[in-house]
Amino acid sequence: MIARLHVWRVPVRAVPAMFWSMAVDRRKIRKSADFAKLLGTGKGREFGVGAADLTRWAAIVVGEPAVRPPMRGAVSSCTLTLEPIASRGTWSGSSPFTPTDPQSTGDQPVAVITRARLRAGRAVAFWRAIDPVARDLRNAEGLYCAFGIGEAPVGFQGTVSVWRCAADVVRFAYRRPQHAAVVARTPRQGWYAEELFARFHVLDIDGDREVIGWRDGQ
Repeated sequence: MIARLHVWRVPVRAVPAMFWSMAVDRRKIRKSADFAKLLGTGKGREFGVGAADLTRWAAIVVGEPAVRPPMRGAVSSCTLTLEPIASRGTWSGSSPFTPTDPQSTGDQPVAVITRARLRAGRAVAFWRAIDPVARDLRNAEGLYCAFGIGEAPVGFQGTVSVWRCAADVVRFAYRRPQHAAVVARTPRQGWYAEELFARFHVLDIDGDREVIGWRDGQ
C-alpha cells in the first residue's frame, strides 16, 4: 500500500480559491481515493494556533497514483511517495495506513505523520505542553523537514516530519527530554479524543523541496 503526501504553494491572490477548494473539493477526492484529506499547513517549523501558512496547502492520499488533489492556483509543489512501516490509532474513525514489511537498509529516509483531535477544553494546556518540544525540534539531529498540518484551526492538529533514518526518529522521540516528557504525560492528561501516529519509508520525493522546507539533516 502506497500513500502520497502532496504539498503545494499558492500566491496570496489564490488563497480564497484554496479555501473554496477545502469546502468543495474534499468530497470529490474522497470518492476517488481509498483515503484522502485536504489540509492546511503551518509556517516553517512552527506549530499551533496562529502558525497557519495560508500560501501552503497539503493533501494525504491513499490510492491509485492518478488520484491527485486539485491544487488550485499552485505555483510550486512537491510530492512524497510513502510506504507505511508502522501505524497506530485512527483518523476520522479509520486506519488508513496499512503497514508492510519492506526490506529496509536501515539508512532510508523516514517520514512521520501524527494527527490528533483534541478534547474540548484541553487545547490550551496541550499547546503549552508541546511548545518546548516545537522549539527543540528545530535543532533535532537528522531532521530534513517538519511542518504542522490541520483540518481545522484548533481541534484537528498534526505534524509531518522527514528524517535521515529511523534511528534519528527514535533519538528525538524517546531520548530528548522535552519530547519524552510529553509522551509520558499524554495518558494522564487525556488531551486527545482521537490520535494517530504513523511511520513511512520515503520511496520518492518529486518536485520542489523548498515547498516542504527541506534542509540537510544536522
